[in-house]
Amino acid sequence: PQVQPFLPQWLAEPKLVQKRIKDNLVPIRDVPGIHPRLLKKLQMNGIESFFPVQAEVIPAVLQSASNGYLMGQGGYRPKDICVSAPTGSGKTLSFVIPIVQVLLDRVVCQVRALVVLPTKELAQQVSKVFNIYTDGTGLKVVLITGQKSFAKEQEMLVQKKVTGYCSLADIIVATPGRLTDHISQTPGFSLTELRFLIVDEADRMIDDMHQNCLNQIVKAAFQLENDSGSIRLFQRTKPGPLTAASSCYPQIPLQKLLFSATLTQDPEKLQQLDLFQPRLFTSVYSEKKTLGDGTETEQDTNKKYTLPEGLSQCYVPCDLNSKPLLLLHFMLTMKFTRVLCFTNSREASHRLFLLVQAFGGVTVAEFSSRLPPNERQRTMKEFEQGKIQLLISTDATARGIDVKGVNYVINYDAPQFIRTYVHRVGRTARAGKVGVAFSLVLRIQERRFLRMLKDAGIQDIKKHPVKGNSLKPLVQQYEDALCRLEKTVK
Repeated sequence: PQVQPFLPQWLAEPKLVQKRIKDNLVPIRDVPGIHPRLLKKLQMNGIESFFPVQAEVIPAVLQSASNGYLMGQGGYRPKDICVSAPTGSGKTLSFVIPIVQVLLDRVVCQVRALVVLPTKELAQQVSKVFNIYTDGTGLKVVLITGQKSFAKEQEMLVQKKVTGYCSLADIIVATPGRLTDHISQTPGFSLTELRFLIVDEADRMIDDMHQNCLNQIVKAAFQLENDSGSIRLFQRTKPGPLTAASSCYPQIPLQKLLFSATLTQDPEKLQQLDLFQPRLFTSVYSEKKTLGDGTETEQDTNKKYTLPEGLSQCYVPCDLNSKPLLLLHFMLTMKFTRVLCFTNSREASHRLFLLVQAFGGVTVAEFSSRLPPNERQRTMKEFEQGKIQLLISTDATARGIDVKGVNYVINYDAPQFIRTYVHRVGRTARAGKVGVAFSLVLRIQERRFLRMLKDAGIQDIKKHPVKGNSLKPLVQQYEDALCRLEKTVK
């Protein structure tokens, strides 16, 4: 028998959030405690109702900062919050709104909120949202992703005055590498007033390479400021038992908010995050179905991941040589539009891009770390406008990116891990819309692929064989394209 891991209570009994977005929208006025200014901003941006995740998490964060962000005596330290919800369910707004609101009445500019994201694109996306909601409030948002020179970023973060350094940022949105550089190398850059640490795509960030970054942030947040030699009034101490001494100074609590579509359930990994009395909000759960005779069946008990409601999944068994033909068949014969196609490596995506280009008839672009950021943004825009029908990408570039209007996701290379699968297919059918995901699976991979999905409780994937003779008309032109390509490569 399989040994069930012992889960701490907060993991075992989370707060469940409705999965069906469309049926559970909550009008923004019905969510308690939101500042009128922000309600107006939301409406100006065409947002009349919140998704279920937002309606649960926004009040929870606001509640935890209800006595202002400095807690007085007897004020309890706020609980950390973890949110596990499928791709496209609106996680970004659920931390942007409460953070902007809590900081609205701040007097001195200090780094009070820090959002850490695994990729530049994601960081840009989040800082855009922050800019919309801080506009006109005097709060300053700074994006640090290494796109500007290090010195330039330093100028954006701190200013040296006669009296010492002062911060130019209230909210920082950053990628791990650049952030750790600033913590260790930028004079005057301080996180001692940090109130919110938001880790988006948390499972990626808990992985070993970024763990160190999180440790450094926390260390910097609890650093003693010894430059003036005097003891600071709001000196932070690591949370410990409540004693008379520890409660006589008000302290700024550091609250962690973790968001992910695939939050790890591994208590050991979560332990490393050193969470304080965490609360988990999740829409990843099984639903009880009542049968006709009144008995309840527990449906999909082992569902570890939720996929968007409107997603249909198919897989196409094939052999290596027919993969490019299948892609062309989908694009040219079946007339698919707005297709996001995933490969497992930069090289593969580049080769496939050149091949489709040489074949002709499809507007195609590649989206990978080979391209400079401004070009990636341009490609993205053209894809969203429908000028590009096929976008070929690697996983690194696609994680968490919100691409508008993807109709189809094609896994050109079958993903090797279930998380990769969940994130890829989650690029379509976002925010309650419909979408289709096709996976091209080699016959030798078929068993392992289906097994992987089955183990994750993903059952509704259909086999979609494509007959050889429907690919025949493409073969001649394909071989010509291959020859041309070989010459170009040489």
